[in-house]
Amino acid sequence: MISIFEKSLPYLEKTAIQSEGKSYSYNDLHLASRHFAHHLLNHLTDLNETRVAYMVNPGFDYVRVQWGIWLSGAVAVPLCLSYPLASLHYTIENSGSSIIVVSPEFKETLQQLSNELSCRFIVLDDEMNENPSQYVLPSISEDRRALILYTSGTTNLPKGVVSTHANLNAQISSLIEAWKWESQDNTVCILPLHHVHGVVNVVSCSLWAGATCIFPEQKGFSAEYIFNLIKNDLLSVFMAVPTIYFKLIAHWESLNEQEQKEISTALAKLRLMVSGSAALPVSVMEKWKIISNHDLLERYGMTEIGMALSNPYEENRVAGHVGFPLPGVSARLADENNEIISNDEPGEIQIKGKTVFKEYWQKPEATMESFTQDGWFKTGDIAVIDEIGGFRILGRNSVDIIKSGGYKISALEIEEVVRAFPGISDCCVVGIENEEWGEVVAAALVLEKEPIDLQQLNDWIKTQMPAYKAPRSYSILKELPRNAMGKVTKKDVINLIK
Repeated sequence: MISIFEKSLPYLEKTAIQSEGKSYSYNDLHLASRHFAHHLLNHLTDLNETRVAYMVNPGFDYVRVQWGIWLSGAVAVPLCLSYPLASLHYTIENSGSSIIVVSPEFKETLQQLSNELSCRFIVLDDEMNENPSQYVLPSISEDRRALILYTSGTTNLPKGVVSTHANLNAQISSLIEAWKWESQDNTVCILPLHHVHGVVNVVSCSLWAGATCIFPEQKGFSAEYIFNLIKNDLLSVFMAVPTIYFKLIAHWESLNEQEQKEISTALAKLRLMVSGSAALPVSVMEKWKIISNHDLLERYGMTEIGMALSNPYEENRVAGHVGFPLPGVSARLADENNEIISNDEPGEIQIKGKTVFKEYWQKPEATMESFTQDGWFKTGDIAVIDEIGGFRILGRNSVDIIKSGGYKISALEIEEVVRAFPGISDCCVVGIENEEWGEVVAAALVLEKEPIDLQQLNDWIKTQMPAYKAPRSYSILKELPRNAMGKVTKKDVINLIK
């Protein structure tokens, strides 16, 4: 039996999901998932890793479709709801999906594409009504492929990251242990469900634990909605990306003193608040501490490995640091020759454990190149070991480490300094190609209100760090371009300012 399905069996009468103004029990979810699995099978005994692409709204339908895919023996390929048709076409075709499942509102979007690719097309709510107790479903071993998530493709076409049921089991159980998930917990999913943060950290962890997962009724993010959930004691765990914490802080600051006090009192009652998927600015963590009395728990992970590092649940958390290896995860720093380096030197984070993905879909060479000969996954992220033995991320080797005049410079380090200057709301530091220096440091700034003196800024930066790290140029933008998970897309920033 699928582990997440099995783990939730003791909680059949408890509320699993709240969505679209309704509450669904675990029993409802089990029956609906079995029903959809039976419909997918369509008289077959096992779908044997058939890829099923699905474009389904977040909520009960999304989960019953995902669980139904797994129970039928197929592989789940979630589609991003905001992607253009060309990107959807690529994901469906590249994954070799032969079945497409959609919410009714996406029927028009994908019907023609489904015909072009000769896919079986299923529109939810059109399934046959039969008795789920009569269904015979296949036995699924944990070494089977379960999920294909596509990387963001910032440097080339997205790759399909294949995880087995064993990989997902390891990723979920590691977080259950580390973050003390319990059946009494309540959380809300405001993150995209084509990404590991939403699929694993929020939805799968909460349902594995027998907790309740809430899906907002309205589309788009609403700070007022989140604060209302919190004021009504409906959340114990909250997970978000830095961009969302930016928005929550801005909304809180717009309220009167009494409203601020009510929200702050309610926030302090939450058990756990997590930030991830992008670097958390120290300034945001400090502001949130004042507002909520919470030190946000920052962690590190990626599509290929789930979560790998985390600040501790019970002990002190260090701003700007991502902590220690999670249960079942081994981590090390290595140089360009994959040799382990000393603790005081920066190196690439390499990960080993059952949480690490199986392969890049139909890309054996890329898969082989991403691992060392002794089986460590090469993340491409550069870090140092901090003063307490944990990890501090310096940046992504390809976009956050700027190679200028023989120096390797961390863009994230400079960004933290720049954000501390009065009048700057946010910033992004990138490397611009330069014939003389290789790359030069450039900064894109988002200002709070009034213009600032850039020369004064530059002089001040040189009092905070070595002069070679100071940006050579500054550009003012209304906002920074971001992807669906709130990460700044540095390639787009470079195109805007170069």
